[in-house]
Amino acid sequence: MAANNNPTIRRRRLGAELRRLRLASGLKSKEVAELLMVSQPKISHLENGNRAISPRDVRDLCAIYGVTDQQVIDSLMQMAKESGQQGWWHAYGDIPQSIYIALETDATSLHAYESMTIPALLQTPAYAHAVIKETIPPLTADEAGARLKVRLRRQHRIYNPSHPLRLWVVLDETSLRRVVGSPDLMREQLEHLNALGAEPHIVVQVLPYTAGAHPGLSGQFSILRLADSSAAAVVHLERFTSDLYLEKPSDVQHYSVLHDHLQAQALSPDSSRDFITDVTKTYIDAASHPEYGEGR
Repeated sequence: MAANNNPTIRRRRLGAELRRLRLASGLKSKEVAELLMVSQPKISHLENGNRAISPRDVRDLCAIYGVTDQQVIDSLMQMAKESGQQGWWHAYGDIPQSIYIALETDATSLHAYESMTIPALLQTPAYAHAVIKETIPPLTADEAGARLKVRLRRQHRIYNPSHPLRLWVVLDETSLRRVVGSPDLMREQLEHLNALGAEPHIVVQVLPYTAGAHPGLSGQFSILRLADSSAAAVVHLERFTSDLYLEKPSDVQHYSVLHDHLQAQALSPDSSRDFITDVTKTYIDAASHPEYGEGR
């Protein structure tokens, strides 16, 4: 999905432009809030793109900022109108991480470190179903089905021949060894992972246990590079109830350096494929022994 069709990205761009106009006017957000008789957090949410903004609000803000070019005002009001529309994911109901999905949909590249599971974009349907079922209880069958459809729809980005998402993933060995579902399901997942890792726009590296302590021990993270000029990149930290989105250049730089260090400590892409193949063989062996399931 292109950026101009993504309502969340339009909202972010609109917020960034309104912030630029406010700074050019010399006004502080607190002063603007007082003039509009709203709370200061509302102004911050509007400028960060975390909240929809009405064309009327845009018109009032333009008046406060001294914007007189009608073409500029009309353009901003049209962005406000379009930003109120919903992205494709809303058709599946109340899906968490809607902000992240919007950013991922518009990203040009994604650098990620995952310590516990295979990343969502690289999961097979069976693996994704097992993860959703076991890690987000209690869900009804319909809720789990909706989340699975959204997850699989997100994967369209890495299969888009005209605009594929460039993906660089560092996986802790734990994500390969953790048995999700069954040994046979894991075999299928790791074979799928190796197949995707052979694609020119996807890099998969494994960080083995032998690497010892490393910068990723504090948890998983993702760095999304955006086509949106208002924010070159966003760091996503997934949490159980409320995710974090870091956009300060210093934060983005910090996590970019962390990812660089993880890449350096991980096996090369070729060695990672060999490593994944070896782990896959252990699942083939495990699946051939019925007593494996009895001992779990």
